Amino acid sequence: MSHTPQPKTLHVAASHPLGTVTAEEAYLFEKLDLNQLPRHLAVIMDGNGRWAQRRHLPRIAGHKAGTETARTTIETCARLKIEALTLYAFSVENWRRPKAETDFLMQLLREYLRQEMPLLQKNNIRMRFLGRADELPEEVQRDTREAEIETAKNTGTVLCVALNYGGRAEIVHAVNQILQEKKNAGQAQVTEEEFAEKMYTAGLPDPDLLIRTSGEMRVSNFLLWQIAYAEIYVTETLWPDFNRARLLEAFVDYQKRERRYGGIGEGKSRKPVRAAGE
Repeated sequence: MSHTPQPKTLHVAASHPLGTVTAEEAYLFEKLDLNQLPRHLAVIMDGNGRWAQRRHLPRIAGHKAGTETARTTIETCARLKIEALTLYAFSVENWRRPKAETDFLMQLLREYLRQEMPLLQKNNIRMRFLGRADELPEEVQRDTREAEIETAKNTGTVLCVALNYGGRAEIVHAVNQILQEKKNAGQAQVTEEEFAEKMYTAGLPDPDLLIRTSGEMRVSNFLLWQIAYAEIYVTETLWPDFNRARLLEAFVDYQKRERRYGGIGEGKSRKPVRAAGE
């Protein structure tokens, strides 16, 4: 997708809702309707390896650079009062990568949690982790549990980190839970609402917008149940280069979409699909 022409960079007063912004960011922000932002944003953070390769750097340099983008995205969503943000950090398939790289990614996550906790607390962010936690290294399990406990009382944006996550694995997990409950209750049928309550994202609205960086045109086994009606935004920008202006640009594009949920549609309806139990 083409980018909005970039005005000459300058800084605007820090009283701006997003803090200190560039002229391009201020320009894009003014185009937003803050009442029509997605309630839940999901992001496939792709392109770290290619970013490093183009700079003749090791892949780990791309992953490190990607954490800076994650920080900016998280803080921006918190300032915009986005209800939930889900970042696809590590899939069940990523274990196929070289052990040195997976070990580095686990260590990078642990370092990120330690370093970013003050920022998470400052922005009133609550953390959740989605995926097969019991298959993660013990020290990672401990750190993720502590992060959830430390932020449990926060009431702002819910930051979901999909870690050792797979959409099909999540569905199988939900089915097995339901089968056991139905067996014990002597029942056989299940509703969509009951199914949604067993998903890792239970209690959150389904994503309204799915962003994928690096230009790949697939969903990569991410939130397969939840993104049934999500708007999809694909950008050629690699994740480490996906700065705040690019995020605002995605929101501007999202607000131009007409969401019909299978109907004919009249105007730009933004009626959200809510999770079961809301």
